[in-house]
Amino acid sequence: MSATTATKVPARGGFSVTRTLHLARWNAVLLVRNRLALTYALVMPLAPLLTLLAGERGLTSLGATAVAGVLLLAGLFPVFYNVLSQFVSRRDELVLKRMRTGETRDAELLTAIALPGVACALLTTAVAVPVAVVAGQDAPVNVLLFALGALLSVVMFAAFAYWTAAWTRSAEAAQLTSLPVIVLASVGPFVGGLPSLSDPLREAISLTPGAAVNELVRVGWFGLDSFDATTTTLTFAETWSLAGQPLVVLVVWTGLALQLAQRSMRWEPRT
Repeated sequence: MSATTATKVPARGGFSVTRTLHLARWNAVLLVRNRLALTYALVMPLAPLLTLLAGERGLTSLGATAVAGVLLLAGLFPVFYNVLSQFVSRRDELVLKRMRTGETRDAELLTAIALPGVACALLTTAVAVPVAVVAGQDAPVNVLLFALGALLSVVMFAAFAYWTAAWTRSAEAAQLTSLPVIVLASVGPFVGGLPSLSDPLREAISLTPGAAVNELVRVGWFGLDSFDATTTTLTFAETWSLAGQPLVVLVVWTGLALQLAQRSMRWEPRT
């Protein structure tokens, strides 16, 4: 038998939804057993809604800030940090290496790891709608646009997680290596609204993923036509036109993160 034949990997079939869901189920079980991780995944993203109870009832600017915070935290905690730590832990334990020698495809492994966190993020985002309405906020002007923004953001943060895993040596190190993405996601909502910023700097900050998520919430949910607006003026149809730039920003960041993750993916721990 030639060396080429001896080391040949058996051909594997196409992407299996059944196999992916089976793996995702076990990943979900592990998440549920980790009470701290589950709390961060389901409770922490909803924390910004508490400001609606403490502030003036029905205040649009407060509602926009709170809902945007829910969307960002849902992407950062149950998706980004959870996927990052799980992938790195299983890579270091050689779990991923062993599974790749069987029928499981790489795409199935990556999707299965991300699915529980994505499900938690989308669940908390959906729960935020009735909670915000009960707290005095108006119903979303364009709920489809809000849902699209939530879906794009979780895919983007999952891609960021796999990219960050490339230079994360251990699950403990993820606390440090995750900071650049957390800062990148936070700079838009917290810094972009400062009145002292110049227009060029404000425009540059608007291209960050966090600013794009924040803008989608303001346009899609509250129908605000500018960052300084405090009154709903946009109709359902008008929200689609103003949402073009933030949607493009999210798509570009997602594509960039996926491309970088694919190029730098490491399936085994560094020796």
